[in-house]
Amino acid sequence: MPAKSERLTYRDAGVDIDAGNEVVERIRTAVQKTHGPQVLPESHGAFGGFFRLFPKGLFAESFKDPVLVGATDGVGTKLKIAFDTGRFDTVGIDLVAMCVNDLIVGGARPLFFLDYIGTGIVEPETLEAVVEGIAEGCLQSRCALLGGETAELPGFYKKGEFDLAGFSVGLVERSRIIDGKKVKAGDYLIGLPSSGLHSNGFSLVRKALLDGRGKRALKANVAELGKTLGEELLTPTRIYVQAILAVLEKYPAKRPIRAMAHITGGGLVENVPRVLPEDCDAVFERRSWDVPPIFDMVAKAGNVERAEMDRVFNQGLGMVLVVAPKFVDKIVALLDEEGYSPKVVGEIRAGAQRVKIR
Repeated sequence: MPAKSERLTYRDAGVDIDAGNEVVERIRTAVQKTHGPQVLPESHGAFGGFFRLFPKGLFAESFKDPVLVGATDGVGTKLKIAFDTGRFDTVGIDLVAMCVNDLIVGGARPLFFLDYIGTGIVEPETLEAVVEGIAEGCLQSRCALLGGETAELPGFYKKGEFDLAGFSVGLVERSRIIDGKKVKAGDYLIGLPSSGLHSNGFSLVRKALLDGRGKRALKANVAELGKTLGEELLTPTRIYVQAILAVLEKYPAKRPIRAMAHITGGGLVENVPRVLPEDCDAVFERRSWDVPPIFDMVAKAGNVERAEMDRVFNQGLGMVLVVAPKFVDKIVALLDEEGYSPKVVGEIRAGAQRVKIR
């Protein structure tokens, strides 16, 4: 107990209000770069962000029965890699990617994003780097960083550590929702390459590749990667929104994409069945796409069986599209123009809502 004459402040208890205010000023420019005509400027300083659904002239006429879609996610123990390397400019992109990639699989255009950062001590430079990454992810996915919360929780987190959570809202015309109901045998599977591990399975990655060596191992250059291990592990999750929106905007009336799956935790074997009818299987040809070397490194270092790798990691495919046969060539060409190097990786066959990787 403090002496009666001692006057405690919030800072004495571990919370620095001034540091929090400094973070707000540091991130202001990055946040405002993501704002368009839908974000009301008078919302600055309010207790919530204000977002207009249909500003005049901005796709208002195209919606008859608009549906809002929400998604939330985090970055997981990939943050441990950021803590050990002291690099924080990519995990914000991961945070956005994990949410907006989930929105786009239903055909929803991301509208806005909110973040939550929980930390033991507010370190303005670190949080500035994180939020700049979040803003970059929002720019890549054409959505607004509408707001966020930084919670300083002394004694709750270790020094130098924090946690992230993200929340995103998108919009889709109800008749244009992509839900897999039209998938049928004979459809093709188009895979969009991942940028690496993305943001899943890092507890296994850390166990296999670091095994207590931490910072020393992360600084080592790895010949087959062409970079340090830390740089590889912090490669941000690829955002697929812009490429898929390009396809959807190309076909405003037709429905060439019958389903999509964001390949996160659970890999191909658990994510793809979520968008399959009960009487269909997705059959993948493993040799039809390139698997980045980091996956083989994890498998060898941890003696991880292929079946386990397939149900934990994306194995080189971050997004899978189920496409009607007559549209395959055109969509592959369009996605290639967008710089996403698509591959036809398999097909839909009669079955029992399973994934088979041959």
